[in-house]
Amino acid sequence: MNLLMLSSSRAGDEEYLAHARQMIESHLADCKNIVFISYAGVTIDWPSYTAKVQAALPKLVISGIEAHENPYAALVQADAIMVGGGNTFNLLHQLYSHNLIECIQEQVSNGKPYLGWSAGANICGNSIRTTNDMPIVFPPSFNALNLVPFQLNPHYSDYQPPGHNGETRAQRIAEFCVLNPTMPVIGLREGTALLRQGDTLTLQGDLPAVVFEKGSQNTIAPGQDLSAYLTPE
Repeated sequence: MNLLMLSSSRAGDEEYLAHARQMIESHLADCKNIVFISYAGVTIDWPSYTAKVQAALPKLVISGIEAHENPYAALVQADAIMVGGGNTFNLLHQLYSHNLIECIQEQVSNGKPYLGWSAGANICGNSIRTTNDMPIVFPPSFNALNLVPFQLNPHYSDYQPPGHNGETRAQRIAEFCVLNPTMPVIGLREGTALLRQGDTLTLQGDLPAVVFEKGSQNTIAPGQDLSAYLTPE
């Protein structure tokens, strides 16, 4: 498999996808036909979303899946699959509605490059049960692409606003781990990414990540080899 899973479309105040442009262009080198899955967009219409991504990545040739009469065939014929952020529940709902789950799994398992950010990274995991998004629509299942055998939490942050008494992100993930003690959760801070190349998994970017497993919380250093997480216990 050849996966680039970005936590976010922005890092700090940078322009859209600017922090990841070099990573993306390297990951999709020699890909002439890239299909962008815009289904996570809710407050932006899908053609406008595709146009926004194309403008941010002018060196790539991108077509939106919404422009293809047969989405399944479009993904089969594509050189690479790109999936944007937005609402994870809507993204997964649309993938199920268009019968694309198994198609993506098959294409990526056969080596087709996959790039996703935010919701597009979230669906690479075992399920979307550790997304930050509101369930604004009900997909048939929370089961996701399972391209990596663990859970992802994009946009991970330790920050708690002064006076805010709600649960932190870490507390919410800890709840998941209590009920799912054998399933690791990797929290990706904005501006970072996971890169899977075959049986190798590494953390990309300048910031550490966090892994929750077996009742503990541990820091992952930039560049750290995480390949052990590709083999479920």
